[in-house]
Amino acid sequence: MEDIIRLENITFNYVRKHCALSDVSLAVKTGELFSVIGSNGCGKSTLLHIIGGLSFPEKGNVYYKDKIISEKSLKNFEFNSFFRQSVGYVFQNSDSQLFCPTVFDELIFAPLQMGKERNTAFERAEAVMEMLNIECLRDRPTYMLSGGEKKRVAIGSILTMNPDVLLLDEPTSGLDPKSRSSLIELIFQLNSAGKTILITTHNLELVDHLQSRVAVLSEDHKIEKIGNAEEILTDTEMLIRMNLIHEHLHRHGDISHKHLPPNFLIHKH
Repeated sequence: MEDIIRLENITFNYVRKHCALSDVSLAVKTGELFSVIGSNGCGKSTLLHIIGGLSFPEKGNVYYKDKIISEKSLKNFEFNSFFRQSVGYVFQNSDSQLFCPTVFDELIFAPLQMGKERNTAFERAEAVMEMLNIECLRDRPTYMLSGGEKKRVAIGSILTMNPDVLLLDEPTSGLDPKSRSSLIELIFQLNSAGKTILITTHNLELVDHLQSRVAVLSEDHKIEKIGNAEEILTDTEMLIRMNLIHEHLHRHGDISHKHLPPNFLIHKH
């Protein structure tokens, strides 16, 4: 498979002194499910912003299908339209993404803004609602949705553009167990349909479920390691050093000892 996204030596600083990313290089292949993990503040969201053309690096280059993504290239109307329809970004906080009066309005907004015919936009919205099983939410105001429902609508508002790539920032954050399970099934469904999916998370259980290729961002904002899920999740020393797991004090009567969290288990495949 060819690389669909490629980052070469990306460096990004906020107000030129607060480092968010330092010399980051990675590549994501067409149709791949890829996870970026790291502790809070390591630069995961910034990385997605740069891949999605929402922020631009001070150093290095980012490519989509071998075409450079930059402020200059996105000023070209044809290329900007191509890129925005091809790459969909789903924010960690769904409330930051949902702003239309109803769910149906939310789903037709993007295709209408990109110049699609009204009938086409309506057909896409109906198809996406059926696929996500949210037809019952059609006329519901978005502020009246649960967290899981908001996440599905946010993803749906991107899917009506039929993008090749989905960028999901901490997709399971704030969801209850049932909603998390439902979202994981949806991610598998979309990936099986050929979508390239790039996820950021600090949830190792999600990484274990997805069994994707994984890049680990360190607290000094660099790539620490890239490997498959099993390679990453069995590197306990590295995960402790990256502040992704930690030993905690546990008491049995008058005896205390430290051990890793009891839920830190990986599936045997």
